[in-house]
Amino acid sequence: MFDKILIANRGEIALRIQRACKELGISTVAIHSTADEDAMHVRLADESVCIGPPPANKSYLNIPEIMAACEITGANAVHPGYGFLSENARFAEILEDHKIAFIGPSAEHIRLMGDKITAKDTVKKLGIPVVPGSDGEITCEKEALKIARKIGFPVIVKAAAGGGGRGMKVAATEKDLPIAISTAKTESKAAFGDDALYLEKYLGKPRHIEVQVIGDGRGHAVHLGERDCSLQRRHQKVWEEAPSPALNSEERTKIGNIVAKAIGDLKYRGAGTIEFLYENGEFYFIEMNTRLQVEHPVTEMITGLDLVIEQIRVAAGAPLSFTQEDIVLRGHAIECRINAENARTFMPSPGKINYFHPPGGLGVRVDSGVYQGYSIPPYYDSLIGKLIVHGKTRNECMMRLRRALSEFVIDGIDTTIPLFVDLLNEPDIINGAYDIHWLEKYLEKNK
Repeated sequence: MFDKILIANRGEIALRIQRACKELGISTVAIHSTADEDAMHVRLADESVCIGPPPANKSYLNIPEIMAACEITGANAVHPGYGFLSENARFAEILEDHKIAFIGPSAEHIRLMGDKITAKDTVKKLGIPVVPGSDGEITCEKEALKIARKIGFPVIVKAAAGGGGRGMKVAATEKDLPIAISTAKTESKAAFGDDALYLEKYLGKPRHIEVQVIGDGRGHAVHLGERDCSLQRRHQKVWEEAPSPALNSEERTKIGNIVAKAIGDLKYRGAGTIEFLYENGEFYFIEMNTRLQVEHPVTEMITGLDLVIEQIRVAAGAPLSFTQEDIVLRGHAIECRINAENARTFMPSPGKINYFHPPGGLGVRVDSGVYQGYSIPPYYDSLIGKLIVHGKTRNECMMRLRRALSEFVIDGIDTTIPLFVDLLNEPDIINGAYDIHWLEKYLEKNK
């Protein structure tokens, strides 16, 4: 096992990793920018190192400074959390070259799944169902039009190196295709430095279903059920739940076993998530995230497993501590992402938290790195924390969520708590009858 882990992240996920390390008896190193010197993860770590000014490219994305922090503190492993360098293959390689463990998959697998075209081709060969579309990069409008006519409009043009909804444009008809390609290419080049695009069939009312997997790197992998992440705004997840209200046990077992076998065949190491669009009983691969997900707590709540501890164990060379037969899904869990944003306009609301009272009680968990008197900096994403609730049934879970939201008090800044209070009164949410377009339509209607 590792003696000391450097946590290459900030906020609630840094604190989450720190807690797992503490339970394993592992010392922790917190890195931070000058804007985060008063952050909770910095205060609670065994050691901390300031690695630069607030801009992420000068701190949390600054590989030389992070490597220097590893050397100074003697850390023999790095946990990247999510975002920042968590899916940076070059970072994983550099750590390996310096005999420092990367708590995640191999650089080869990060690179393989980081390119959406290569990832789609790979999983297709491994038996995972994919969305009909181009077999690789589209090289010109003429080729794109030929493929679009074959699979039928509407289609969606996507950045091969994309993520977070950037470089994605829908073409409803033939005349929309040229501008969709041009716009997606420009966005992709600006966001990722790569303008390669591919094309897929655009599904009308799909759900966003993702399967959590974990592998030992030796050919053994287990799936931990699915999460439903269909409530999204601008392709950003807002509310996640597990299991999905749209799937039955037969579908759940079938897609889970397909994914686990594929990940085992790939000899993948660590936690990963295979994301799908689901419509009319069919699953279509979108992408694989080779890291811990923001929404991992809902899976932990229904399985009783600690995914971060398991990540650390596997990275240290230990076998998985459970088999597929050991996994039993119990009850229902929902996560709400509480952001420092106006609940109506979604304008960011950085500033000082004058009062902070998180909810508690049976089945309620709050993952957050903030505290009363803490100032939310304007330099990073607006996530304050995550409210996760668990119940024996989805109905009990919803009732518990309603109660927990009523207890949650954050004063001094705007938050998205009122949005979730309103959503709990919507029949479609109560019944679990929503798709990936539902929230955008709801917000448009309730401006």
